[in-house]
Amino acid sequence: MPEHTQTIRVKLPGSPYDVVIGNGILPSCGERIACLGIGERCAVISDSNVAPLYSETVCESLRASGITPDPVNIDAGEASKSTDCAEKICRQMISDGHDRHSFVVALGGGVIGDLAGFVAAIFYRGIPFVQIPTTIVAQVDSSVGGKTGVNTPEGKNLIGCFHQPHLVIADTSTLQSLPDREFNEGFAEVIKHAAIRDADMLDDIMEIDGREQLTPLIARNVAIKARIVEEDEKETSGIRAYLNYGHTIGHAIETAGGYGRLLHGEAISLGLLAANSLSCTKAGLPSNQAERIREALEKFRLPTTLDKSLDTGTLLKLIKSDKKFHNGRIRFVVVPELGRAELRNDITESDITLAIQSLH
Repeated sequence: MPEHTQTIRVKLPGSPYDVVIGNGILPSCGERIACLGIGERCAVISDSNVAPLYSETVCESLRASGITPDPVNIDAGEASKSTDCAEKICRQMISDGHDRHSFVVALGGGVIGDLAGFVAAIFYRGIPFVQIPTTIVAQVDSSVGGKTGVNTPEGKNLIGCFHQPHLVIADTSTLQSLPDREFNEGFAEVIKHAAIRDADMLDDIMEIDGREQLTPLIARNVAIKARIVEEDEKETSGIRAYLNYGHTIGHAIETAGGYGRLLHGEAISLGLLAANSLSCTKAGLPSNQAERIREALEKFRLPTTLDKSLDTGTLLKLIKSDKKFHNGRIRFVVVPELGRAELRNDITESDITLAIQSLH
């Protein structure tokens, strides 16, 4: 029997939706989706890791609720988050007979959520989609907020758009099937949320032992993400940029290493430490608070030292192509104290260089 669910409402004007979190709720997903009234046919987009585990459960539930699902499975991994793969999925959906009356179900981690959301945004100029995230990264972060996109060799998520889901269903039982490395990487985003909005959550993070009873923690993180997205849906006021803490340098590290060499959360771990260094020198973050972040990352065996093969010059070049680089200057998120973030425009290339070098 599923445990008690928690529902977080994302209150966006014109496109509000619920994020439902619970353990064992995947078999009831069809009923929840059917209540939306968004169509009678869908493409269930998943990957070679997740589909064998959960695709049939989702499809069976959809069929039982009067919805016809067509599975669309791609190779697992960051390399699939590309324009070529997006086109391939669109063409398969066309071949399967989908049109503007269909919708998309994104079943998987952050790669699938971003890619399937992007497909939903461009297919027939936009159709509805539902997120069913199966990793910690996806459940606490990427499935909420409507950012969709694909990567290019020049950087992460440089091609994409905002396209909000109609519903997010986060079944925490799917976290049981994650390999240890994929389970641990998700906590980089949890630790980031603690750093920018909820310092007390660090105590709870340090007490985690195993994979049971994670629903309250996932819900707590979703609520943080939802409130920030509500304040600044399309990152126009700067508030949503707080969610990029650790990501400016982290994305560059992820790209420079070659997609898949470092998992997203592993690269963000290094980005968080670099951002901590900058926060200490430029914003007055006390060193003992920065150390709490390091200790939390180390608890989940996330990397704290940058591979020497990733040179500073390459990373700086990638940072300059980042979406957060504006009019020749980088908008960088710092934390003067744990739980409070600021967006700064006075961070120089020299500052970033020193922060990167602090990782060696």
